[in-house]
Amino acid sequence: MTATGYALFDTAIGRCAIAWSERGVVSVQLPEARDAATRARIEKNFPGARETAPPSPVQRALEGIGALLRGERGELDEIALDLSRVPPFHRRVYEAARAIPPGETLTYGELASRIGEPGKARAVGQALGRNPLAIVVPCHRVLAANGRLGGFSANGGVTAKLRLLNIEGALAGEQPALFEGDGALGFDPALAVAHLRAADPELARVVDRVGPFALELKRTSSIFGMLAEAIVYQQLTGKAAATIYARVCALFPRAHRGPTPQQILRASDEKLRGAGLSRAKVLALRDLARKTVDGALPTLAEARDMEDAALVERLTEVRGVGRWTVEMLLIFRLARPDVLPADDYGIRKGFAVAYRRRALPTAKELARLGEKWAPYRTVASWYLWRAAAF
Repeated sequence: MTATGYALFDTAIGRCAIAWSERGVVSVQLPEARDAATRARIEKNFPGARETAPPSPVQRALEGIGALLRGERGELDEIALDLSRVPPFHRRVYEAARAIPPGETLTYGELASRIGEPGKARAVGQALGRNPLAIVVPCHRVLAANGRLGGFSANGGVTAKLRLLNIEGALAGEQPALFEGDGALGFDPALAVAHLRAADPELARVVDRVGPFALELKRTSSIFGMLAEAIVYQQLTGKAAATIYARVCALFPRAHRGPTPQQILRASDEKLRGAGLSRAKVLALRDLARKTVDGALPTLAEARDMEDAALVERLTEVRGVGRWTVEMLLIFRLARPDVLPADDYGIRKGFAVAYRRRALPTAKELARLGEKWAPYRTVASWYLWRAAAF
């Protein structure tokens, strides 16, 4: 295919790219590590295409893609595509894939049956593996047999596929509210930001640079799900942890909903270690699963009514679960307003950046200095995480 122009655009998952011809959109590309790599891939695939402002039909496509990646209803059905050089079989597969609603999935075999080609699941998979229109042709909604994740050829691989399914799962309402106020902040973010501005001029400068408070809450359906993910993420960079967590999820059916305690208990050590988990993390996940099955852990609804300190005490009885892990639950799932993970490297680094310090503060020092941010230390923590990337 040829393209006359392309553009990079911001989304909730990073800077994507789109290319178009006179007939319609020819490519949508998920984020690379750097903008230069994104441009290089587009220019390799479409020699002669110029980076320019998108015309109004393409701009509407960008708005729809952006909305979908924020977990909102994005209008993608009306986006004009240029499939003039796509093989006829691939075109039929792409048209059928576009009919899968957000939050729903089909297997390769089911999609093959929908286009009147039962028995051609492998050919469907091969066609989707060459899909140039990520998101718009939602190949991430097509799974392998038994609901397993299957492959994903777009940038980010299976990690990106799992993330997209998680975003759309919340959109489809797969995880209903488990208690009053579930999925919403239990405090006024504008009031919190105003308090931080008045209490700390240095933090006020971070707020000015970062912009509005935009904490993204998780919608895991259980304490087990949230803690299992946190255990995998311990002592790893975000990218490495996301990759390993996606591999763990991919071991089981319905992977985008995360593993269940029963699945973790039935899986062999070899299988779990093969996904990239350390021996210590395998033991921690098994202990978490066993305590969940035995009823030793509170439900999310019960946790909602527990004090922060009581929840920390209760959950740190699980092997491998420390204070930091529970603090992630308090912030990102229960939306507690006054949590400061003082041991967190990213927050300590963000503090050093914001306050122009060469050395990182100790956890004890940060806890003391952060007292002035109460009762909105969660909001301060979020801004310090952002500051660490300056």
